[in-house]
Amino acid sequence: MNIAASSDPRFVALKVTNESIIAQLADGRTVSVPLAWSWRLSEATPEQRNNFEILGNGQGVHWPDVDEDISAAGMLCGTPARRPKRAVGSRPRRAVSTAKHAHAAAR
Repeated sequence: MNIAASSDPRFVALKVTNESIIAQLADGRTVSVPLAWSWRLSEATPEQRNNFEILGNGQGVHWPDVDEDISAAGMLCGTPARRPKRAVGSRPRRAVSTAKHAHAAAR
C-alpha cells in the first residue's frame, strides 16, 4: 500500500512575540514573519495575540479577539495583510472618553 503525504503546509505550533509570528510546520520547518506583517496583530495586546486557535488539521490559525486569520500557505507566500482603505474624504474616527459618554448618559 502506498500512502502519499499531504504536501500542503500545516501549522503544528505557533508563537507570537512583540516582533514576530513564528510557526512550526508539520514538515519540520520553522518559519517566521515580522509582526508588522499583520496590522491587526501588531495593534493587539499580548493577551489578544496569544489567544489563537489552529484551524482544521493546521491549514490556518485564527485570532478571535482581533478577527485575524493567517493560512500556512499564505504565510509561506509572504504576502502581508493590507489595511483597509478609507473612503475618499472620510475622517479617521476619534476616540471618545469614558467621562464624555458618562456625561451624555446622565442627561
